[in-house]
Amino acid sequence: MSGTSRLPVLTYLCSFLLAVLAVCGYWYSLGKPVVLPDAATPSHKLQCASYTPFDKDQSPFDQPFTLRPARMDADLALLATRFDCIRTYSMTGLEAIPQLARKHGLKLMLGAWVNANPVDTAKEVDALIKAANAYPDVVSAVIVGNETLLRKEVTGAQLAKLIRQVKAQVKQPVTYADVWEYWLQYPEVAPAVDFLTIHLLPYWEDDPKGIDDALAHVAQIRQTFGNQFAPKDILIGETGWPSEGRQRETALPSRVNEAKFIRAFVAMAEQKGWHYNLIEAFDQPWKRAAEGAVGGYWGLFDADRQEKGVLAGPVSNLQYWPLWLTVSGLISLLALALAGPVRQPHNALILPLLAALGGCCIGTWGELARVTSRFAGEYAWALALVVLNVLVLAHAALVLSDRQGWRSRGFIWFEARAGWWLSAAGFAAAVMMLDMVFDPRYRSFATPTLWLPALFYLMRPVSAPRREIALLALIVAVGIVPQLYREGLGNPQALAWAAVSVLMTLALWRSWQVSARSPVVQPTPPPEPKHTPR
Repeated sequence: MSGTSRLPVLTYLCSFLLAVLAVCGYWYSLGKPVVLPDAATPSHKLQCASYTPFDKDQSPFDQPFTLRPARMDADLALLATRFDCIRTYSMTGLEAIPQLARKHGLKLMLGAWVNANPVDTAKEVDALIKAANAYPDVVSAVIVGNETLLRKEVTGAQLAKLIRQVKAQVKQPVTYADVWEYWLQYPEVAPAVDFLTIHLLPYWEDDPKGIDDALAHVAQIRQTFGNQFAPKDILIGETGWPSEGRQRETALPSRVNEAKFIRAFVAMAEQKGWHYNLIEAFDQPWKRAAEGAVGGYWGLFDADRQEKGVLAGPVSNLQYWPLWLTVSGLISLLALALAGPVRQPHNALILPLLAALGGCCIGTWGELARVTSRFAGEYAWALALVVLNVLVLAHAALVLSDRQGWRSRGFIWFEARAGWWLSAAGFAAAVMMLDMVFDPRYRSFATPTLWLPALFYLMRPVSAPRREIALLALIVAVGIVPQLYREGLGNPQALAWAAVSVLMTLALWRSWQVSARSPVVQPTPPPEPKHTPR
């Protein structure tokens, strides 16, 4: 074999090895375990955790509304190994909670749901009073309403009156729970309670705090309230960090960040003698419908009641990274098998790397779609984007191959439809850009779905309907600046989305230029190589 003929083979092998290392390194970097100081140990229980008794297939909006006693019993048995107390939010369907708490040795901060309907509120409050008086050894405090002022369902005066009515009928301390700003906006409520319950969620602040600044923010607000409302005690009634979901400015959800925040907060709170309640015991998938993907992933345990590594032990952002490594590796290998031998040196260099990129992007989107998709339409959209990336990867493999025999026929089929794949990618980019500009709060970045089509069609523009791709390019391009303005330059997820949007805009523009120079024609295969007998 001559040096010239060996060059593509050596190039291919070097590129293949580089691609393998890149794929393995990528997934390991996402899933590698991180060791942090433990917050809870068998000999050290934490104070309190928010508890809602829904299975992963349940929602408070279900009709009929039915809770499962066996689930509540098992949940409290598990929580009793880590906590001294649980906090509840409603009395409806939770009549058995005080008895179960007593069974498992847990104290209970019992909550009544207060809303704009006086009849519903009266039922909740009556049940709260009855349970508090029936279980004085279990119920350590009662909470009249949760974020009712935030939702603007009652006035401050109405709420204060209701709190005083409950205080007159129970022996336990009485409080109300809301985001910290609302205690300042409604000063008439504080005199009515025995202690203040404030919610401190750095991720959800109007000015979101990144993980490195979150604890200082919590400490500053707690100190302010302690000074302003002394001698009344301050309970941090909700604090925590999400393990999944979109980034807000510098606030990045992840399991590692959730563990960092919870473990550091517990150490700080116990050192300072604060009373606290962590949100929340278990992931609640039903909350994703109202709050986006991030709403379902504040749990210290997942929705299957399995450890997330938040409280103790090593923690990983992607527990099943070996599975996704296998999936993306198989996708990449299938693309290489489809391409077959490659004799052009530059194609030999590009093909393994492009196959690795495609495999990683499809795998990453698979994991992202798994945790973010909320209903049938979003699952269908996620699947459509997977199919699109598979088609683009197959097209790329055939373009970079030598296209002989059946590969040549496959190339003709894909090449004839290349404009469709580009238009579909541009359409997806435009739709998602409009979402990120006009309704971004609860939407996750779908960046992995665009890297492959953007890069491939930027390198190899295709003929496509000119007016359509011009409009799509305009929408994507115009949205880049306002999207970045809304998210802030400190948000790496937003920066990555902006970068892939720039590439998609350029890919559409280059194909627009190609379409302007020549009409869409049916591709013809290259001639079969002639073999001269020796």
